Amino acid sequence: MTTDAPPPESVADVRPAGPTTETFVATQESAEFGELRRTHRSFAFPLTVAFVLWYLLYVLLSNYAGGFMGAQVYGHINVAFVFGLAQFVSTFLIAWFYSRHAAAKLDPRAEAIKSRLEADA
Repeated sequence: MTTDAPPPESVADVRPAGPTTETFVATQESAEFGELRRTHRSFAFPLTVAFVLWYLLYVLLSNYAGGFMGAQVYGHINVAFVFGLAQFVSTFLIAWFYSRHAAAKLDPRAEAIKSRLEADA
């Protein structure tokens, strides 16, 4: 059965007007947004580079320094096992440090920018 009547208007279809493209561009070019981006990058990039180098060191030592990586540390635990566990520990530490950094320095600034964008809409 077909009708020519338009579909009923629902609450989900009614959305508040969002910020314009010009508002987004102006916000992106603002000093405040640039500072937010700089703060994020100054934390994330060095930590990413350090972790990738640490991971590559582990891989290279595993491939080319078998004697060193096979050295017993305690009982049947060798250097390779300790380094492997340290990879997991460093991953969780980086995530924890980043969450603290974001909560303290990034989130308040991002929320201020978001609030201003929503207020201008």
